[in-house]
Amino acid sequence: MRCMDPVEDARALVSERFPDALTAFLGGSVLSAWRTATSDLDIVVILAGPPAPYRESLRWRGWPVETFVHDAASLEHFFAADAARRRPTLARMCRDGVLLAGTPEDTDAIRERARLLLAAGPAPLSAVELALARYGLTDAVDDLTGSTDPAETAVIGWRVWTQAAELALALAGYWSGSGKWLLRELRDADPGLAARMVAAIGDPAALAGVADEVLARAGGRFWAGLKI
Repeated sequence: MRCMDPVEDARALVSERFPDALTAFLGGSVLSAWRTATSDLDIVVILAGPPAPYRESLRWRGWPVETFVHDAASLEHFFAADAARRRPTLARMCRDGVLLAGTPEDTDAIRERARLLLAAGPAPLSAVELALARYGLTDAVDDLTGSTDPAETAVIGWRVWTQAAELALALAGYWSGSGKWLLRELRDADPGLAARMVAAIGDPAALAGVADEVLARAGGRFWAGLKI
């Protein structure tokens, strides 16, 4: 059985499917200690124009693959859109990914743009954004505290966990994430809080307590008085 090399296989895919690529990067968990048996190849490809932009999922040499195909305009658009939602996934793949194809001129310019965006960090929460975040988490904690249905409690608990983590990261000036990446971001930003939040999974009272800890950093619980 052939040993699967993610970089070699990703480079072969780009060579065959995108011979005119200006540059291409392999990013994601497959390059890290977080790699698992189900990790996929996340490949960013930059073309001069059409058929970019598009996104495609496929199978290649036994790998699940996601390709993110862009031109210069769409790359900039998605850099900005990701930054606005506080999840700069594309910029990270370009800054940190393994180079698969391209000239130094094209590659260096894209990496530098991604580096500057990431280094700048997310914009601070506006007053309205902060109020809505406090309101949403307060409401979720109230639901969690009052829940008597085990299934509903589990669902509400994940909502509380997610909103508390997102608020903690925003208050600390850190980028956010979704799913497993939300936990990874929180562990990087505040290992102690991350450990307490992980320990609270499945324990509604403990989770409400750690959510209140995060809310205290933002000014405390907030529900009555919201007007936007």
